[in-house]
Amino acid sequence: MHVRLTAAILLAISLAACETPTVYGPATRSGAVGYTDYQIEPGRYRITFQGGDGAPPAQIRDYVLLRAAQVSLRDGYDWFRIADREGSIAPPRHQGSLSLGIGGFNFGRGGGFGGGVGTSVPLGGGPQIGRSIEIVAGKGPVPTEGNAYDAHGVAKNLGPRA
Repeated sequence: MHVRLTAAILLAISLAACETPTVYGPATRSGAVGYTDYQIEPGRYRITFQGGDGAPPAQIRDYVLLRAAQVSLRDGYDWFRIADREGSIAPPRHQGSLSLGIGGFNFGRGGGFGGGVGTSVPLGGGPQIGRSIEIVAGKGPVPTEGNAYDAHGVAKNLGPRA
């Protein structure tokens, strides 16, 4: 009975500590999960999205594109083109582990014999992926050259996923 209870507690702790949730929203501080953006010059922006531990790469790519579309539309543009892109992968923030040991002891005058057994459960949830793009935004028809996106279409298609 105690073994089952201990195993259930260990499983619950390890699952709860596995990931930093990746939610779409502004980053609250440097390195936090979420997006940041700034204007480099009129019509040119740097957009970054930092994922949480174990976030899928496709989700991070979608979120940085969604933010690029929102920034473009907010400032009166119809489309954006990716001028530069960077990515980063960092180890998970939660590197600790939880250990369980069993052993013997002495009580009163009697002697005790004991041995120990231990196990460790890693608490990390996977790497943190970040994506940064520099965009150039414009008005009118979407250019036919590569890496150009219709800001209205991106916001419409990716917005519901966020």
